[in-house]
Amino acid sequence: MRWLPQRRVSSSTPFSKFRRGFSLIQTCGLVNVKLKGVKDKELDAVVAREKHLKAVCNLVSIISSSHDKKAPIFHLNTHRGQLGLPEKLKLSAFLRRYPNIFVEGSCRDTAGTRVPCFGLTPEAIDLYREEVGVMRVNEEDVLSRLCKLLMMTSERTLPLHSVDHLRWDLGLPFDYKGSLIRNRQDLFCLVELSSDLVGLKLLHWDERLAVSHLQQRKDDVSDRMAFPVKFTRGFGLKRKSMEWLQEWQRLPYTSPYVDASHLDPRTDLSEKRNVGVFHELLHLTIGKKMERKNVSNLRKPFAMPQKFTKVFERHPGIFYISMKCDTQTVILREGYDRRQLLERHPLVDIREKFVNMMNEGRVDRSRGMYKKSVEAVLGKKSGKITYPDWSEEEEEEESENYGISRYDSDCPVVEDICMVGQRPRWQ
Repeated sequence: MRWLPQRRVSSSTPFSKFRRGFSLIQTCGLVNVKLKGVKDKELDAVVAREKHLKAVCNLVSIISSSHDKKAPIFHLNTHRGQLGLPEKLKLSAFLRRYPNIFVEGSCRDTAGTRVPCFGLTPEAIDLYREEVGVMRVNEEDVLSRLCKLLMMTSERTLPLHSVDHLRWDLGLPFDYKGSLIRNRQDLFCLVELSSDLVGLKLLHWDERLAVSHLQQRKDDVSDRMAFPVKFTRGFGLKRKSMEWLQEWQRLPYTSPYVDASHLDPRTDLSEKRNVGVFHELLHLTIGKKMERKNVSNLRKPFAMPQKFTKVFERHPGIFYISMKCDTQTVILREGYDRRQLLERHPLVDIREKFVNMMNEGRVDRSRGMYKKSVEAVLGKKSGKITYPDWSEEEEEEESENYGISRYDSDCPVVEDICMVGQRPRWQ
């Protein structure tokens, strides 16, 4: 293992000597240290609890934005890429998992075929309105998060699809392009990028926002700031690894809001800057976590080296990677005390209520309460009704023809009756 030479710089040190010490740091390569991660059951539980929460909230927003507050299944399927659901999971079957959130009826498509149509229960509508109110009250906070995200890029610009990937984590509204960007043309504009993509550009630099979360917390104005480190209980750190970590923490801190093009990407100094970028990015999220795949396309905008996400594995005391829900979720350790989020954004409480509704709906369905409510409304006059048995592991083949009623091949079929429970009849 190679050790990184250090040189302490006082205020009286001549600039020439500082440059000599700085170049000494720059010429030293990246120390090859591998810290083996340990599973954190508490943080894994945080990720597992929110399984499919993003999909449910997005569907609620899509249905609420429809002119008549309901949407046919073929319309919802056009937004499937934003839901993050398994490819083989049928969307109609997913919606029926939560009968206390989504109300099912039927409508006719352009060919006159009856297809499933979904609306929202009164409880879901009330919760969505509460969410809209929270968004409205915290609009300035949302704007500052988006501005800081763009300020961290080299040209204050991000491809719009990259912002879409981070929208949920940053707490942006589902229709942020119309509700935020269009209404704040003094701050943002859409530009055409060289790759034939549309980009979101920040028009004005705000020096007040160009302060990282780590800089706000530190009273010391020195540039040698250390990141908070918290290891999983039972994590064994070797003596040499501990010594390297202590030396690494004493390296100068480079703010993610300043130009770092002078840093050699093959050095520990550059790696500390990369850690600082993700440390700040995770602090901008309302849940202090995000999926790893959502940052994979940020290398060029953030001026990162190749394989830049390796910093997550190299610094398990700062970041934790959860493998739950068939994805990799990067969590900022300092943001949590066991399962509790320390800084709770008001939007987090709204999402917690949605999680509780999802759990209640699935429990009620498993107990047969959904089936009983159907029979109570339809009675015996409609003939025999057959309900499919559903389990968490079930994967249903998605129909490729969105215009016919094959969507409903696994639901009860009752002629001329389009009500289930308290469902309205949609024609």
